[in-house]
Amino acid sequence: MVTEANDSRTLASPDRLPAAPEPKTAGTRRAVIRIERRFGSAAVLFVLIAGIFGAVWSVLTPPFWGHDEITQFGRAYQVAHGGFLPEKIRDDRGPAWGGDIPVSIDALMSYAFADYQDNPDEPDPMVEDPHAYDKLGAAAVTDQTKQMWFTNTAAYSPIPYLPPAAGIRIAETFDLSVGGMVLATRWAGLIAYLVIVGFALRVLRGHRVQWLAFTVAVLPIALFQAGTVTADTVTNALALLVSALVVKGLFLGERLTKPETVAALAATVLLPVCKPTYVLIAMLTVLIPARRFAFGDPERIAVWQRALPWAAAAIGAVSFAVWMKTAAPTGDGMSLMRPEKDWGTVRPGDQLHGILSDPIHFVRVFGDSIARRDQHWFVQFFGELGFSYVEVPALTVLASLLAFTVSVGVAERFSPRAANRNRTWLVLLTVAASVAMIYVTLYMSFTPVGYFIIDGVQGRYFVPLAVLGLAVLLRWMPLRLTDAAGRVPARTAAVTVVAATSVSLIAAVVKYTTIVWG
Repeated sequence: MVTEANDSRTLASPDRLPAAPEPKTAGTRRAVIRIERRFGSAAVLFVLIAGIFGAVWSVLTPPFWGHDEITQFGRAYQVAHGGFLPEKIRDDRGPAWGGDIPVSIDALMSYAFADYQDNPDEPDPMVEDPHAYDKLGAAAVTDQTKQMWFTNTAAYSPIPYLPPAAGIRIAETFDLSVGGMVLATRWAGLIAYLVIVGFALRVLRGHRVQWLAFTVAVLPIALFQAGTVTADTVTNALALLVSALVVKGLFLGERLTKPETVAALAATVLLPVCKPTYVLIAMLTVLIPARRFAFGDPERIAVWQRALPWAAAAIGAVSFAVWMKTAAPTGDGMSLMRPEKDWGTVRPGDQLHGILSDPIHFVRVFGDSIARRDQHWFVQFFGELGFSYVEVPALTVLASLLAFTVSVGVAERFSPRAANRNRTWLVLLTVAASVAMIYVTLYMSFTPVGYFIIDGVQGRYFVPLAVLGLAVLLRWMPLRLTDAAGRVPARTAAVTVVAATSVSLIAAVVKYTTIVWG
């Protein structure tokens, strides 16, 4: 009885009662908090949203209906098989560059090209026969190859094609069909975008400006390109990475971690050889004070600490110059992308001579281009989806503008001590010069001599410049959004940005599906 009594008292003792099981919701919440602190809310939600919609675009977009996706795939296939330099091919029409691709892939390319070139009138869908894509996509990738033209993408270095090239090699390893290879190539690029941009957003964790970078990263045009085969996927990702690092190291005045420092140096070298128009953006890492890089003593700055970012910039600039010289001959064949009447009219040398000898004429053409096309470029910034030329709906543009308004409005006020006036001006001038390079590059490489506007400019080319351009605005603009109590509504703003961008993407998907597939 005594033992029973003692047992009864022992069980009844409050301090010896077994701990109540932890509610599952509490454990899940703690796990979410740990993930959020480690990676940042914007990075986590970016991977989720961009992963979903990038995958949707990769499946929803008919094969080779992306921006220049036929020639982009051709260059990726060439890189996957060791063809890193431009390869000149025989073409009776004029100078041409390209390479070999499997005959079965060419069959799907040819069908897709004809399908998006010859669209029926509304309300009929653009895709004439979905089953034709299934049939051609189910074919095996043949050993027999044929020569194809891709002068426009032969001009690009192999760097931005490494992820899709890896996708092609994986598809070959597992003996996937033609359609399987196209998807594998698209998904490899998407994964690269998720990893690079996810890291870029992680750089800004703990700061409200992360939502501005998030808004740019999930623009419909950015995710559409991430879900298709294009060199722009890696280019956009590296530009966003450089932007995030410059915002943290220069405008926020914080010291970069070791991985972030390595990423800054690597991006400074790699971005210039991805696309020539963004070479100056890569050079901005030299504006980050040496003490804010994670090497050496931050208090006593050695000469090598100051020299290292400049050395990376020099390597990037030299690599850019070497590749430009290597790819320069391909400019002579760019006119073959235009209608037959324009063949031979795109002459970079003549255009450059015209700019130097009569700059007033170029300025006049530039002004006419803006007067006639600026509204088109504005919509394209949000999305003109591949070679279906489907522009995103008004709801997408409005929702994206709401996300931009909120993400800009709640961003931190950048301290003048972190980024002095001179460095801020240098960032602004670099962004402006990069915009000018877009126009000059297309004037020389795509516009016929004597044409009335600068042809080939598209709004998507300005996406990689958006974060830095808005960062300069934030540096000089004191206005911010606050609630009734004068506090910055950080959580509400984050929810609003995520909701608005999701609505934007859903609306774009619905319109594209309706018009392309019916």
